[in-house]
Amino acid sequence: LSFANMPQLDKPLVIPPELPELLKQYTQAAIRTRPPDLIQWSATYFTALQNGEPLPIKEQPERISLSDWAVLTPELLKVLHTKLAGRLTIETSELLDMWKAQNLPIDLFESIIIVGRLSDEIEWLKFFVLACSSLGVTIAKTLKIACEILSTERESGSPRIPFSTFQFLYTFLADVDGEVSR
Repeated sequence: LSFANMPQLDKPLVIPPELPELLKQYTQAAIRTRPPDLIQWSATYFTALQNGEPLPIKEQPERISLSDWAVLTPELLKVLHTKLAGRLTIETSELLDMWKAQNLPIDLFESIIIVGRLSDEIEWLKFFVLACSSLGVTIAKTLKIACEILSTERESGSPRIPFSTFQFLYTFLADVDGEVSR
């Protein structure tokens, strides 16, 4: 795109007052519908809008009040970790049941599974550290949260975990991130 080839406008550009709301509704419909071909879907959407026809959007699923869901916290992760009592792996369905029992958001659970490319038999520490990453913005903060939860030494100051565990968590996060050097 070259600005030199653009026509010069003698008048200031006027944005129609309805444009922001129109774009907001379009964006919400696109996010809700998740079309495989966004360009084709957009053409169909705007044609239907122009012709006064029904829009090609998915009906909004029955709303679940956000107040019905607990917010993931380090304390809830500690509860899950304690319930696993040292197990290294867990079936996805069993972990999902434990997640639901804590009333945690299912979409977060599914996102963790997808991001971590986890399968039916989940390595608990991989799931755990990705759940921690939803609480910490950076890898450093994520690892700090993970160390605090995993540490059994509370009185002696800083939380401590075996170096091999820390290395495993860091390496996994770096692999998932793809932009962090090991």
